[in-house]
Amino acid sequence: MPKPPATRPRPAALPALSPTALLAVTGGQLVAAPRTAPEPGGRAEPESGRRAAPESGARAALESGGRAASESGARAAPESGGRAASEDVRRRAGRREERRAVRRAPTNPYLRLLATPGARAFTAGNLIARLPMGMLGVSAIIMIAGSRGSYALAGAVTATGLAATAVVAPFTARLVDRFGQARIAVPATALAVLGSLALVLCVHYDAPAWTLFAAYAATATTPNTGGMSRARWAHLHRGDQAALHTANSFEQAADELCFMLGPVVAATLCGALFPEAGTLVGAFLLMTGVLVFAAQRTTEPPPTPRNRTAVSPLRAPGMPALLAVFLATGAVFGALEVVSIAHAGGAILALQAAGSCAAGLLYGSLRPARNVHRRLLFCLAAMTALMSLPLLAASSTASLPVLALCLLLAGAATAPTMVTGMTLVQRATPPGQLNEGMTLSVTALLGGVAAGAAAGGWLVEHTGTVSGYAAPMGAAALALSVAAAGTLRSRPE
Repeated sequence: MPKPPATRPRPAALPALSPTALLAVTGGQLVAAPRTAPEPGGRAEPESGRRAAPESGARAALESGGRAASESGARAAPESGGRAASEDVRRRAGRREERRAVRRAPTNPYLRLLATPGARAFTAGNLIARLPMGMLGVSAIIMIAGSRGSYALAGAVTATGLAATAVVAPFTARLVDRFGQARIAVPATALAVLGSLALVLCVHYDAPAWTLFAAYAATATTPNTGGMSRARWAHLHRGDQAALHTANSFEQAADELCFMLGPVVAATLCGALFPEAGTLVGAFLLMTGVLVFAAQRTTEPPPTPRNRTAVSPLRAPGMPALLAVFLATGAVFGALEVVSIAHAGGAILALQAAGSCAAGLLYGSLRPARNVHRRLLFCLAAMTALMSLPLLAASSTASLPVLALCLLLAGAATAPTMVTGMTLVQRATPPGQLNEGMTLSVTALLGGVAAGAAAGGWLVEHTGTVSGYAAPMGAAALALSVAAAGTLRSRPE
């Protein structure tokens, strides 16, 4: 009986590996599949058959798997590598663009401020509208006094208009916050311009005196263009304290410049042309400037509808003390103006305004203070000290150049004080009531101007011009005392 062929023992089963894994294990080399024994009961295949079939199958599987792996890898590598490369290119391009932007950015803080999109347009309109603020009062006095022969009547009419402005301006600003600058400022300015034109007609046609009061009181609806401009800066640079510091300094310097040039332009027009020329030109510039300003809608802060829970900025923490400081600071300006006019004429006041304008621009280029309350105290202390210089000059010498130099130095402290005070007003006022808050500060300032002018006039009349210079110094000391008391009651920043 023939002996059955010897069978080789079956090797242990290997784990199933994918072609890609086989390639990875073997280092990418093609290896022969292990020999396997036939199934029980089956005949052993020839050696060549056993070798050929598995090798060809393994080779085919490995080749197909290798192609699939290489193709998928080829597709994945360019895609992932392409995305990474494109992102790297974008990052490099972004960094290059940032470096170019930094190199192109002006180093002067005021040039950077005016480089804000839309800033130059609304600033130009605001400056045109702000110049009449220094023209209309002087023009009204010249026009009324020239036609009626009474400076008392002219002063009473302008004082009535100032009092009406103090009452009406906060409500106008509240409407501006609620409905938007363009919707309120344009009709309010149109009404004020009509009041100025009515005053011209009443003076020209010799109307009764009461009509002069009524016409000039209608100009109280003039919007606070400086406050609206500051509100735009606060909207464009919210959160950027350095830019807001520069913007407030720029606006204060613009105030000083307009109030310095306005009376000169008004007096020149009324003297060179006819008495009504100053009022007519001022009304035209006011309407034109507000129209240009209101047309810049892209930089306008969004309106904030008033809800029932909203309260007046007067109730904001720290606001009453700030308004008291503005009231006393306005008394400094009013007293200094009256006393200087009585002592040396009105032209010398231009030096005080020039010193304030230059100091405001220099102050805006400095780094903003971390503790604004402390800086306000420092500015008020400096203003109190510098306001003593005109008193010393007037009492020690009769030289007008010395007095002019002292007024120039005294003006150097007023703009930084106003800028710092406005910064605190902006921080104390709720965002949706910014126009109203800043208009309240301007109203307090105007009230202080009226009170200081009255006090300075009383001192000049009863004690002389030399003693009259004690009024602005005393008002500055009062502002410092009020600010110090308010700071002690408030929490530190």
